[in-house]
Amino acid sequence: MKKILSLSLCLLLLTALLSGCGSKPAASTTTGPLKVGVTAGPHEQIMEKVKELAKDQGLDIQLTVFSDYVQPNIHLFEKQLDVNSYQHQPYLDKFNADQKMDLISIASTVNFPMGIYSNKIKSLSELKAGDKVSLPNDPTNGARSLILLQSAGIIKLKEGSGLASTVKDIAENPLNLNFIELEAPMVARSLPDVTAAAVNTNFAIEAGLNPVKDSIFIEPKDSPWVNVIAVRNDGSKDDPRIQQLIEVYQSDAIKIFIEETFDGSVVAGF
Repeated sequence: MKKILSLSLCLLLLTALLSGCGSKPAASTTTGPLKVGVTAGPHEQIMEKVKELAKDQGLDIQLTVFSDYVQPNIHLFEKQLDVNSYQHQPYLDKFNADQKMDLISIASTVNFPMGIYSNKIKSLSELKAGDKVSLPNDPTNGARSLILLQSAGIIKLKEGSGLASTVKDIAENPLNLNFIELEAPMVARSLPDVTAAAVNTNFAIEAGLNPVKDSIFIEPKDSPWVNVIAVRNDGSKDDPRIQQLIEVYQSDAIKIFIEETFDGSVVAGF
């Protein structure tokens, strides 16, 4: 009798183990705090406001702030984050292709018009032959800065280079400007050492610059470089917490906050 009971117990345990292995893990990813990654500056400020409003609706947001453009996507891919908010679509597309990742955008957030800044001149017309101009070295923001310089009439790019432009695609450089490529967070810090710099707005603001007042040339507010909320392409977009995050972010309250806080240097893209 004892042997029969022992055998029955073993069979029950084996069945439980097998059924556990064959079933999906509990949906723990849709409970607890929503882990959100942002870059320092406006993205952080806006998400802090989103966090405040979301808390009133029962959503707990846990923020992680980064100082570069690479780690937020790495952390998202490695499931250390549930979502991030800091990049535009061209950057995300390029990152996925280069890193063999599958991250997707699920909502639009804001647009940061890129500006050209200088501690030495007040107009691009004052640029002289051989002057140094710094710009981001990542492919998408580097291309964006070159397109900006072209729109200012400083250089001319090869026809068709578009969003894939690099300094090698400069077809005409009448002033023989010396382009210094740096990590995006370092471009604003290079201002004492260069004549001009093409700086992403979030890093400009972090450096104490006002894009509207301090830039000597700036992108139009309707430029296509709208930032996005990104998640893993694993069904995360259906997480009700993420849907709630989007709802709060794209609310009138956040749009008003953006308008009042950034005075036109950051524009709602929703």
